[in-house]
Amino acid sequence: MISTVTSKGQVTIPKEIRSLLNINPSDKVDFSVENGRVVLKPIKTLLNFRGSVPAKGGGDLAIERQKAKKDVSSKIAGAEE
Repeated sequence: MISTVTSKGQVTIPKEIRSLLNINPSDKVDFSVENGRVVLKPIKTLLNFRGSVPAKGGGDLAIERQKAKKDVSSKIAGAEE
């Protein structure tokens, strides 16, 4: 595949390659030179995996926080007696 270098030194990664490597807008990529060839590798961070594992329980966070506050309050009240 051929891509043209712009005056700013930018190139467009062809859609087929972006799809193959699962490269999306704002993703980071690493360029290196190996044996005289340019190698492009996607850099995956923890943010890339956000939402890939379902949350346990799926409860409402506000309700869980309120329960935790009550538990802590009960423990503090019990310790003061």
